[in-house]
Formats: sequence, C-alpha cells, structure tokens
Amino acid sequence: MSQASRQINWCLNKTNNELEECKKLSKRPKHRGLLKIKPDISEARKHIKKAEHNLKAVSRFSEIGFSDWSISAGFYCIYQCFLAIAVKFGYESRNQICTVALIEWLSEEDKIDIDVKFIDTLKHEEMEKVQESKVIDMREDYTYGAKTSIENSTKISKLIKTCKELIDNTKNIIFD
Repeated sequence: MSQASRQINWCLNKTNNELEECKKLSKRPKHRGLLKIKPDISEARKHIKKAEHNLKAVSRFSEIGFSDWSISAGFYCIYQCFLAIAVKFGYESRNQICTVALIEWLSEEDKIDIDVKFIDTLKHEEMEKVQESKVIDMREDYTYGAKTSIENSTKISKLIKTCKELIDNTKNIIFD
C-alpha cells in the first residue's frame, strides 16, 4: 500500500469520525478530511471556473503592486484544479493534505494522467527536502512573512505558466 493510499484511508476515517461526532452532539455535519460523494461534473466545472478566476488574480495582483498575493492566488488556482478532479471522481475534500494525497493516488492508480510536477508543487516535504520553487512553500513564506512584493518577476511568470498548464490538463481529465 502506497503512502498516498494510506493517507486516503486516514482522511476518509477522519471524516467519518468527525461526522459521527457532529451527529452525537447534534451539530451541523462538517469535516476536515475526505468524503466519498456522487461524482459531479457540474461541480467540477465550477471549480475550474474558480481556478481560472484565481489565475486572473495572479496577474492582476502583480500589476497593482500586490505580488505577494499573486502567490496565494496561484496556490489556490492549482488547488481548485485538484478539487475539480476530486469531485469528478466522487470525493469532497476539506483538507489540503488529503486533496494532494487523493490526486497522487488517482495518478498512481492510472485513473488520471497528470504530471507529477503539479502534485509536487503543493506537496509538503520533509524540511531537508524543501525547494524554494514549490508553490506551497512560497505561499507560506509570503502569507506568513513580512515581504509585500516579489523581487523576482520570473517567479510570477513561472507560476502563471504552471497554472495555465494545469487548468488545461484538468479540463482534459474532467471532460475527456
């Protein structure tokens, strides 16, 4: 059993436990994991639209002097693509680690054709393996740090290119 597969099982169990707890306490059902649902192409289409919306924000934030926010918009562009794929295959995710594990597992199972570079860009790594170019790491640096601009404009250009490629790849996965 792969690491991604073990992570998926943990995420599904986490959700079941949280939903049971909500039921016991008569609370609104909510979870922070992965839930098996009916596949929904209409909802997948909405996530793609949100990804495209976030892609526009990457450029616009940079143009108006808020390039630090470009990184977050790029991160969420990629994440919305992953959510589109998840819902197409019948999963609702409310946890970034679970979402990334699901995409990795779908790829391992040959259910989707996606370049591992897209998965890696949102995947947390051990500290000694951290790469500056990973969107997840850049998002954390620019969201929680004090920098308000990105000095290296090639980071934004690369991020836009990555987002465009993934949106196209996601559309192929959803609609083919």
